[in-house]
Amino acid sequence: MIRRGRAFVQLPGPTNIPERVLRAMSRPATDFAAPDFVALARSAIDDLRRVFATEGEVFAFVSLGHGVWEAALANLVAPGEAVLVAEAGRFARGWRIVAEAVGAEVVRVEGDLRRAVDPSAVAEALAADRERRIRAVLVVHIETSTGIVNDIPAIRRAIDEVGHPALLLVDAVASLAVCELPMDRWGVDLALAASQKGLMMPPGLGFVAVGPRAAARAETGGAPRRYWDWRIRRGPDSYEWFYGTPPVQAMYGLREALDMLFEEGLERVHARHRRLAAAVRAAVARWSEAGTVAFHALEPGERCDAVTALRLPPEARADEIRAFCRDRLSVAFGGGLPPFEGRMIRIGHLGDLNEPMILGALAALELAFVRFGVPHAPGGVEAAIASLVADRELSPGVPDAS
Repeated sequence: MIRRGRAFVQLPGPTNIPERVLRAMSRPATDFAAPDFVALARSAIDDLRRVFATEGEVFAFVSLGHGVWEAALANLVAPGEAVLVAEAGRFARGWRIVAEAVGAEVVRVEGDLRRAVDPSAVAEALAADRERRIRAVLVVHIETSTGIVNDIPAIRRAIDEVGHPALLLVDAVASLAVCELPMDRWGVDLALAASQKGLMMPPGLGFVAVGPRAAARAETGGAPRRYWDWRIRRGPDSYEWFYGTPPVQAMYGLREALDMLFEEGLERVHARHRRLAAAVRAAVARWSEAGTVAFHALEPGERCDAVTALRLPPEARADEIRAFCRDRLSVAFGGGLPPFEGRMIRIGHLGDLNEPMILGALAALELAFVRFGVPHAPGGVEAAIASLVADRELSPGVPDAS
């Protein structure tokens, strides 16, 4: 089949890569020791502090998010030491598996996979740790497998209220440059992220932002390590920052992506994601009136601004709908991850997106519902338009982001 036009990427990640970023990366090999590249790479890594909203140090790794899970643990937790994992989704479970693999003792706080982490359950588990063996609390900020956002300030308060010294480590892979994450203000000791979501980059770079308590712990604690050791990733040379040859083209792309975020303004980036997420939720709410399509996240206030997870019954053939959207309509949606395979469609609405792209993706999904005979209340796209029209940013007399 011959396709025309652009393909839509409505995955929870990787997200669309802007043309400016692609052009910035399209360059031949260069000398990574040249002063202009060293300055560019240093500026990009340092400017990530603005996105994390921290005065702490940021380290970059040639890695996926799974790698910086291990980097955080290797620098802060020795084999045999305990960590608490707030496990309420596929990626929290993944971080727990990494912790077990590197020899940590894991205390699990398991929750309802349709609700956010319960801070009181975290407090209860920490209060029971009278010997203060738990060294860190591991929380995923936005769990893209469920479309749920966890309340990081409430979890910080839970830790403080029981007077536990555990560090708070936050997976911000799906929330960095998507929604508010003021790391220092929220009392996050370490936040980690990756390049392929809100940062609008290809996969391949991982980042760790380190607060003062985590930095102090890493100086004398942690596991035996080398590649993940951020203590050796300092110095005047870019070779040292990556413990090897820097990813030259990726750093040019990162610099361009950060420039784009700062040109828009981080507050307006967050507002854009809120606006687009609200439009998607308006469409899903309309479709769900027929009783077949439903939000996975039960509590409206826990639905995140990065991805909306739809629940469908097995007879609705969710994976066939996604394949039709991808192969016939050129719109890619995410599917259900264990234990929700074949029963979920995840609409990503993060990264380099605007209103027409969201409306087009919603129209494609509604078309697919009709094509596959999925009972749904019509008018989802109209509901999304109404949501956008009601947003002050798109009201008459409000200047645009330019």
